[in-house]
Amino acid sequence: MLTKAQITRLCSLREKKHREAEGLYVVENPKVIAELLAVGTTFVEFYTAPAWAGPTSARSIEITTAEMARISHLPTPSEIFAVGRIVRSVAKADEFTRGLTLALDGIQDPGNVGTLLRVADWFAFDRVLLSPDCADLFSQKVINASMGSFARVKTFTADLPAVLTTADIPVLGCDLGGEDIHSISALYDAVVVIGSEGRGLSEAARKLVTRFVTIPRYGRAESLNAGVAAAIVCDNLRRALTGRGV
Repeated sequence: MLTKAQITRLCSLREKKHREAEGLYVVENPKVIAELLAVGTTFVEFYTAPAWAGPTSARSIEITTAEMARISHLPTPSEIFAVGRIVRSVAKADEFTRGLTLALDGIQDPGNVGTLLRVADWFAFDRVLLSPDCADLFSQKVINASMGSFARVKTFTADLPAVLTTADIPVLGCDLGGEDIHSISALYDAVVVIGSEGRGLSEAARKLVTRFVTIPRYGRAESLNAGVAAAIVCDNLRRALTGRGV
């Protein structure tokens, strides 16, 4: 049986401050856990309910359904609860001066952050850069929404204006008055900045955008979801490169 201290510790990982203090994060989605294992993610603990019929390891601990309900971070508990160790990528000196970077400017919705990781993964962007006020990369909502891209995409958290100031490559931002994204020429190196749905680009980031682009609107919708907008911009960048044989 799990001790009260163990239950308290596992429950505490719902909050960012405790994840940071422990250096641990949680995943309870079996499909996402399988995706993460497939790319070499190492989990330090597994807790499984009696009904779990999936793979186990030497680190697996079977607990009761009632215990799983107590430690679960989800409204409907899963049959597996995996604990991973937080590992952060360290940027090289020239990390943001080459290749394609998707930069998230204050995206606070965890689902959107996870979706944007999937977008970067789908279009083979070199990295994702999160501003410090984005949703926590290691929250379970972000990890689940990313569907495995969390472990496949190189990610960094850093002061966005500081990075954009030194990037010395085109910085693209969405604006209604920008140039049509469908006609953009091939860019081998660029940063695409995506702002939050409610606020858009922050003033600090907007000042550092070197090229504004727009997605033509044919209907009457007021705006696009951040993930949808990013996917359209990334698709056009990737297609421009593909047209050049890249």
